[in-house]
Amino acid sequence: MITGKYPNLRLRRTRKFSWSRKLVQENKLSSNDLIYPIFVIEGTNKKKPIRSMPGVYRYTIDQLGMIIDKVLKNKIPMIALFPSTPKSKKDKSGKEALNENNLVCRAIRFIKQRFKNNIGIMCDVALDPYTIHGHDGLLKDSYVLNDETIEILIKQSLLQAQMGCDVIAPSDMMDGRIGKIRKSLDKNAYQDVQILSYAVKYASNFYGPFRDAIGSKKSLKGDKKNYQMDFANCNEALREVELDIKEGADMVMVKPGMPYLDIIKNVKENFKIPVLAFQVSGEYSLIMNGIKSRLINEESILESLMCFKRAGASAIVSYFALDLAKKLKI
Repeated sequence: MITGKYPNLRLRRTRKFSWSRKLVQENKLSSNDLIYPIFVIEGTNKKKPIRSMPGVYRYTIDQLGMIIDKVLKNKIPMIALFPSTPKSKKDKSGKEALNENNLVCRAIRFIKQRFKNNIGIMCDVALDPYTIHGHDGLLKDSYVLNDETIEILIKQSLLQAQMGCDVIAPSDMMDGRIGKIRKSLDKNAYQDVQILSYAVKYASNFYGPFRDAIGSKKSLKGDKKNYQMDFANCNEALREVELDIKEGADMVMVKPGMPYLDIIKNVKENFKIPVLAFQVSGEYSLIMNGIKSRLINEESILESLMCFKRAGASAIVSYFALDLAKKLKI
């Protein structure tokens, strides 16, 4: 609804000066809105670059203190842990996910011992970092089994909670897993552990660099279209979210991010629940390579993250989080 007309109304008036632009800015981005993803590898005293993700590294557990100190200094409230599991520890069923001495479990214990509850820890619940076929669940005749996979995910979730994980984040897209994981956590006195459901995870082409980072890209057999969402669908996303809320999800994730801003907005407007967005590896690498090639400038990073807030995201998982937080200083 227009409340005036030109020339009495000139919208450019409030755009003339920096101070007036700040006064009427509708959305703001701060460190509080960011979650920093960290890749963990075996070994000691290592920081390995990821070739397909410029500026992103894999860290051994003994190096986590250094990076988390920086995260805390820049007031980022939570990190997300992702393991790069050695090939020798992968099998068809992903049993390494249930090993209390796997990379994620050791990383959680290290962080909690050193930093207590000063930073939140979010951990993926899915089997793709641990399976030789690269899928998120048990595979039979090229099809990922739903109910059989859930039984393993329940155990994986409970193990992570026992280690000290604050936010369990099932990213597998199995039907019904949120309710069963919530029931297991509550039964074992972990009723305060939060569940962030990857309720809306599309079978996207933007995940390639991430799969490089965790070592599943070359091993992935086929695609994930029989359990992740069709990127042509919108209403289906709302059905997924509604189911997961009813099953006990505290927050929901939309993944990927920028290609799905309409989904973020629809979910927020329909459910009024905390909605998180994941600016995935492919988005990150495209922007970084665009900056390195001087096709776009560094200000595009802030622009790319502000669009999530504009769409209604409560928080954003982004590989830009730490560098941007340093610049935001709020």
